[in-house]
Amino acid sequence: MYCSTKCKSKCVSLITLILLILVSGIPVTEAQKSNALKLTTPKGVRLLKNKSFDDSKQARKEILELYKDLRLTDVLDGMDLIGLQDIGLMDKDIRPLWRDVEKFSHRVVGFAITVRHVPTDVRVGQNSFPDLEGFKRFKSQQYKRAPDAWLRTAKPGDIVVIDAGGIPECGFIGSNNSLGWAEKGVVGVVTNGGARDTDEIVKVKKISVYCKNGYSSRGVRPGRLIAESYNFPINCAGVLVYPGDLIVADGDGVLVVPREHALRVGKLAREINTGDEKSRAKRFERLGIPPDETVIVE
Repeated sequence: MYCSTKCKSKCVSLITLILLILVSGIPVTEAQKSNALKLTTPKGVRLLKNKSFDDSKQARKEILELYKDLRLTDVLDGMDLIGLQDIGLMDKDIRPLWRDVEKFSHRVVGFAITVRHVPTDVRVGQNSFPDLEGFKRFKSQQYKRAPDAWLRTAKPGDIVVIDAGGIPECGFIGSNNSLGWAEKGVVGVVTNGGARDTDEIVKVKKISVYCKNGYSSRGVRPGRLIAESYNFPINCAGVLVYPGDLIVADGDGVLVVPREHALRVGKLAREINTGDEKSRAKRFERLGIPPDETVIVE
């Protein structure tokens, strides 16, 4: 009885093994393929479309000349006059990283290139790699997921506006890459995040940086953020910014003027500014203050 049962068990095991070998060698049929797991990629739809506008050299030049030396408050008053009170006014914690109180070189006016970052989906910790080279390879790979791809579209007079995606400790604006942006003619950076290498950025003053609380965010991009898109509408510091909108920034903060209103607002702001400069010139005289470039002496 025992031997018979034992033999039967061995036979069953042998038959099972033979069947497994035979099945593993059978080619997969088309029907079997069709029953395999199918992967789905959701189709995204952008509901908010970019605007169309005249971006010729002449159009850009006309706007930039109109806004030259205008203060943010002049432009904000111009926005008020067309019923856009506080529209485009970024949160007050977006501050200049540095200020030049003599020549006001921190003031910038330019056209928005919009950039959106998102939090990373990968992390590394201690002992994630067997040696230092593994960490270096990871860093190089992740840098490729957060490139300054937007720079290829930059024109002289542009300002890059960056949504940091809520990442508090990542300095995607640094002493080196910001100089590269300046070489392309980018005049300023506005972000709801921060910058790093700030001592060098402040020292050379080649590009104006407006960031949250004028503070430093010190980490590098790999393992912290990914570049999601550029030149699409973004939210930066509570303001909807379209690619091509006009950015006005000075010691009072940052204002976004919708491109379609730029000329009208600029003309109104110029009238306001001229009246203010003439009025202050008279006060300068009465107070014994030597006139400077901020006033108009009649």
